[in-house]
Order: sequence, then C-alpha cells, then structure tokens
Amino acid sequence: MFANEKAGDGRIPRESVAADEVVGFGGDVGFNCIGVGHVIQAKRLTKRYGDLVAVEDIDFSIARGEVVGFLGPNGAGKTTTMRMLTGFLPPTDGTALIAGHDMFSDPIAARRAIGYLPETPPLYPEMRVESFLAYVAKIKDVPHAERRAAVDRALARTALNDVRRQVIGTLSKGFRQRVGLAQAIVHNPPVLILDEPTAGLDPLQIREIRTLIAELTAPSQGDTQQTVILSTHILAEVDAICRRVILINQGRKVVDAPLSELTADGRTLDQVFTEHTASDAAFPLEAAIVSGPGGAS
Repeated sequence: MFANEKAGDGRIPRESVAADEVVGFGGDVGFNCIGVGHVIQAKRLTKRYGDLVAVEDIDFSIARGEVVGFLGPNGAGKTTTMRMLTGFLPPTDGTALIAGHDMFSDPIAARRAIGYLPETPPLYPEMRVESFLAYVAKIKDVPHAERRAAVDRALARTALNDVRRQVIGTLSKGFRQRVGLAQAIVHNPPVLILDEPTAGLDPLQIREIRTLIAELTAPSQGDTQQTVILSTHILAEVDAICRRVILINQGRKVVDAPLSELTADGRTLDQVFTEHTASDAAFPLEAAIVSGPGGAS
C-alpha cells in the first residue's frame, strides 16, 4: 500500500473545481459523478513535488466500454496522471478506483483489473512471442490451468497467431506494438490504459492498431469488453477512435465532454485543443518538475 505523503489518515481538503473551469455536458463539471457502472474513477488526484504542483484535483469517471481520449500539451500532467491511475506513482492527495478497487488501499486487486501499455512496450526481445505472453500471464496471476487459453485468446485478438513462435526482436515495430497490446490484455482486464500506442508507426500500422483498439471495445462473444483511456498527441487518432475527450492543461482538467458535443458547432478538435491550451506558460510546470530523469509527459 502506498503511504500518503502527508501525515495522518486523511487527504488534504480542497476546494472543488469551479463549474465554469471545465467544459462538460450543459456547461457543468462534466463526467464527475461517481456511480454504478463506472470502471475508472479518479477522485481529486493531485501530485505535488514540494511547493510545485504537477497535477491538481483531477476528477473523472469512465463507464464500461468507453474509449476516452486523454489529451494535453507537453508537460500538462498526462503521464503523471496515468502513472497514478496505474499505481506506479503515489498521489499526494486523492485516489483512484479501478473496477471498484482503490489503487492505494487495495493495489493488487486494482492492478489486476488494468492492462497498461506505456509508450515504450515492456518487451523482452530475446523471447518468443508465445513464451513471453505465457510469462506475463504467470506474473499477472492467471491460474495455471487457464494460461494456455489466455495466451491463445490474446494472440487471436491482436492477430499474432502467425508469429506466435517468432523471436520478438525480429519483429517489425508494428508487430512489436501488437505484442505490447497482447501483454496488456492477456489477463483479460476490464481496463486498458494506452500511452501513445501508435507512436513511430507507419500509416498502415497505425490503421491496424486503431482497428485493434476499436475491436477491444466491441468484442466477440465471450471476450471481455475493455474500457480504454488513450493518451496521444495525434488528434486525428482521437477523432478516429474516441467518443469522449478529457483535456488537461497545466495540471488541471479543462475539458470533459463527448467529442460530438465539442465539434457540434463546426469546430475541429484541433481548434478546441488550441482554444484551451493557447495561454500556456512558456515552460510547462510538469516539464520543469520531471524533465530530469523521467522526462515530461
């Protein structure tokens, strides 16, 4: 269990985000209601480094089967937020619930409910695809009797059957990205968190990965319907895959609304993005905080 960075048992009391600071349904605070059917719930997530604030009071809920584009300029706090959601980084304040499990008081159950694909897939290039996925299934606590079926299912869903016995290091970048997706879903989690899943791919590979992501949220009979958070700098990708957009800027949520609502007046997503990020400081706060060993998000 991660310890709070502040003494005592409570989180730091905070004022709520003003309604006019966040674009959402009807001008209210957006999708902040916490209720039945939400598989991802971020509650006032905050990360401070001393007196500097990287992420402040991030609230949102995501329902089963949603594909949400998570946007923001460099240094806005996207990667910090995703690291808190996945349990890799403890928050200073707030919490995250994944499939009903608190990431910081019940981290093992919460992590079992997540498939995470970071920008650089966590692969072992010397292993064969099939062996690697079996290894990942083991460390993600898939029961021994179910591992073969779990690996076969992940291979089929990511169209990797033809290269299942190939060494990962010999695969093209597009196929390695597929292996990254396969390791994220091999334990059949309800939640997928994807960080720049098409970075560096050619147009054909990008289209293939987008199709795979779409299929994960509309599965064949018997497969789990995944809920997806997609962090990307490619706005066309959000247009192609997502139905909802969460935009953060300078560590705070500024937009949370359906894509159709944001573009209903004829604006493009690029125009929406520019409108809400044009007043950035010359040097984003999170970039100043983490540009050393970890880099900015």
